[in-house]
Amino acid sequence: MKRIPKDLIATFSIVGYDPDAKEWGVAVQSKFLGVGAIVPFAKAGAGAIATQSLANMSYGPKGLALLEEGYSAEEALDKLIKEDPDRAMRQVGIIDANGNAATFTGEDCYEWAGGITGTHYAAQGNILVGKETVLAMGETFERTTGPLAERLLAALDAGQQAGGDRRGRQSAALLIVREKGGYGGYNDRAIDLRVDDHPDPIKELIRLYGLHQLYFSKTKEEDILPITADLKEELTRELVRTGFIKKDALPESDDAFYQALTAFLHTENFEERELPRGRIDRAVVEFLKQMPDAT
Repeated sequence: MKRIPKDLIATFSIVGYDPDAKEWGVAVQSKFLGVGAIVPFAKAGAGAIATQSLANMSYGPKGLALLEEGYSAEEALDKLIKEDPDRAMRQVGIIDANGNAATFTGEDCYEWAGGITGTHYAAQGNILVGKETVLAMGETFERTTGPLAERLLAALDAGQQAGGDRRGRQSAALLIVREKGGYGGYNDRAIDLRVDDHPDPIKELIRLYGLHQLYFSKTKEEDILPITADLKEELTRELVRTGFIKKDALPESDDAFYQALTAFLHTENFEERELPRGRIDRAVVEFLKQMPDAT
């Protein structure tokens, strides 16, 4: 058996596209420290790229530039590998602006190595237990509904359950881009989460995604609660318990109550779920009730 270089990105990944949300993304897991800093690249309106095995990180910016120029996923991939003398050791998955997919596995990538494409996705991996990992990713992506992030995470998790990287587990990452999808609308990084070193990185990535949704997703209409007298009394008790209101300084006015409530919201980074005075997000209420007592 050939010796596997220690700096090889032994990885499985899936790149995908959501035509309704106009989102592009990459989910990846590897027996490699900080895989999120190396494999995933994406740009809203252009596409997404996963570069792995003996990863050529220039494939990211170069490939996205080609996609922005109007190259299809297959055309961009062909151009990238044609100009690379070490293409036999590269592995790449690409989704273009229209959701067309392409994947490439060089003939010298370490077994098991390969990839598949389907509607709006490309799944690939190297140094895997077997092809079942890639097949499971594709099948899961196809049958899963919901946001692109959740479909990619489900696919990645299924790939691990089917065998995964035969060298083990260490890091994982999820990158989703959407026009003005970033914090405050200032960039396109709707989700950029990384688990750099963990015994179960995919499960940890899924946990972080849950937190991301709690903090940064918008309030659903059905989760908007009016702050009635009873709810205000309950919130006051919880704000006292958690230290946002002093026991000996209970609010004597609505202004004082809402000042304490705003302090809680901003301290816990719930600006994205902050509602006009007199209303509150159900998820925020549940979070407050689960917070530990003030010390």
